[in-house]
Formats: sequence, C-alpha cells, structure tokens
Amino acid sequence: MEIKEIILEDLCPQEFIQKKIDEISSVVGEGLAINALSGGVDSSAVTMLGFRALGKRLKTYFIENGLMRENEPQQVVSLFKELGVPVELFDARKLFFTALKGITDPEEKREAITQAFYKEVFGKLVKDSGAKFLLQGTNYTDIEETVAGIKRQHNILEQLGIDTQKQYGYKVIEPLIELRKPAVREVAKVLGLPEAIFGRPPFPGPALATRVIGEVTPERIEIVRKATKIVEEELSATGAFQYLAVLHEDKVTGIRDGKRDFGLQIEVRCWESVDAKTGSPTKLSYDILDRLAQNITQQVPGVVSVTYNITKKPPSTIEVI
Repeated sequence: MEIKEIILEDLCPQEFIQKKIDEISSVVGEGLAINALSGGVDSSAVTMLGFRALGKRLKTYFIENGLMRENEPQQVVSLFKELGVPVELFDARKLFFTALKGITDPEEKREAITQAFYKEVFGKLVKDSGAKFLLQGTNYTDIEETVAGIKRQHNILEQLGIDTQKQYGYKVIEPLIELRKPAVREVAKVLGLPEAIFGRPPFPGPALATRVIGEVTPERIEIVRKATKIVEEELSATGAFQYLAVLHEDKVTGIRDGKRDFGLQIEVRCWESVDAKTGSPTKLSYDILDRLAQNITQQVPGVVSVTYNITKKPPSTIEVI
C-alpha cells in the first residue's frame, strides 16, 4: 500500500484526530489493543488517540529496556498518569542487553532491537492479554529512510514486507504514518499534550543504543547516559531541533594528573532542521562548546576527549547509528 504524506500546510488537526479515532475504533472493534509508549511526541500522540478511541480497552506499556535517558521511564509514566492515562512499566532490561551482546554492526543492532521489541516483549504482552493489535508512533520519515536504505528504523515492519500477524501474532496500527514530525507536533498540541511533550526534541526508538558506536553494554550505556544529561541541560535553551551525545568505540590518549590516560571519546551533535530530512549543525558559541567539554570530561568517568560534529545531513545523518 502506497502511503501519501499529509504535509503540514494541508493538515487540519481536528479532522485528522477524529478520523484516526474512528479508524482505531473500527479496526479494533470490541477487542483490546496494546500500545507502545516511549514518551516521545509520536508515541505520546498515538497514546492519546488510542485512549480516546478505546478507553480501558487500550493497554499502554512503557518498555524499560535499559537504554533510556536518566529517570525517563518514571517521568513518562507519572506524566501520563496526570493526564488520566494508565501506563504500566515493563522491565525488559535483561532481555535487551542479552539481545545486543557482542553485536557491533549498526543494522544488526537495529534488527536485534526490533526482534526484542516485537517478538519477545510485545509478542508476550499481546498473547497474555488476548489483544490482536499493537499501536505505535511510526511517522513518514521513519518509512522514507528505511525504504530508501539509509538506515533501518526499528519500527518499520509491514513496509518491508514483514507479516506481523504471521511473525508476531498481531496487527500493527500506525495512526501517524502519513505525517512528518512538525505535523505530529500540531496533532499532539491539539490533543492536549503539554509542551514538554509536543515540543520535545526527537529521540530514537532504539534509544541510547543508537548513540553507542560498537557493542552496547550496560556500562557503555551509562557513560552515554551521563553525557546525554549534560548535553541536554546545556543545549536545551538553544532551540535546536535535536542535540545528543555519542560514545565512540576507539579510545584516545589523554592526560590526567600529569599521567597518560587512555580514555573515551564523546561526540556532541546539535542540529537545525524542520523535518529531519536534512539538517545543519547549530553554530554554537565557543563558550558553550568549552563548557560542554569541561563538564563531560570532569563528570563522565573515563572521557578524555569531546568533539563537535560540523557535517550537514546529507552526507551525515542526525543519529550516528
């Protein structure tokens, strides 16, 4: 099935919302649906659409995969509780790190995460609940990059010929599949989500696993998690489209206390973009870059080098993996 994009200029949020609520209600019928919430604007908008359509027949889960930012699972669950939407935290940390063990190839990482999410986690949740459907926040850019062969987005399934009913035991519902990020933000705003959600910078589905070059381990995730917290605190006021920290695989020579310290490298990326199709590095001041370097090398154990990416997309991409 060919998917036609609804551009922001042609979007009527209220009409779109009602249409999607009706579609979800019609497809699910009197049954149950499982909903995947990560706290990003895409999955949050889908959560509100699904809850309006199905109410208590929507079972929403936040999957704690060990790859999220600091305190993120608890914060997202708490926020949606305030909005009247019950969310259950599902601990899958051991499962995900086992699936990623020994893998360094970017596409193999994404495939491991896909199987962990859709076969192991949601396959079990759907089967145990008796649901037949899974709601998720796939957007138009996710499909475009995957089909073009730029990078496999973990949430792209049917568009690659994967029969989710046959492989995983459920049908995937993707209400936002015709929209890019700016249009999704408008829908989320009209749905009543707070600015902390609809204005939130993009965050990848595979989470911090996309920001670790090389093997993903709990220890390496903790390093990039600490660096991410510093980067987000420092750059949140820039108004940039997205900002992130990347942990490199190779070590470099550094100096601490007058002695050689063969340590880790963190790369900082900060982007100006509208829809993630293209992007340009934000022209940060030297003072900001200097503070980032000092804070990261002083507060993140083992880091001796901080660099800043200055390559546009294309040929670069916003996320490194």
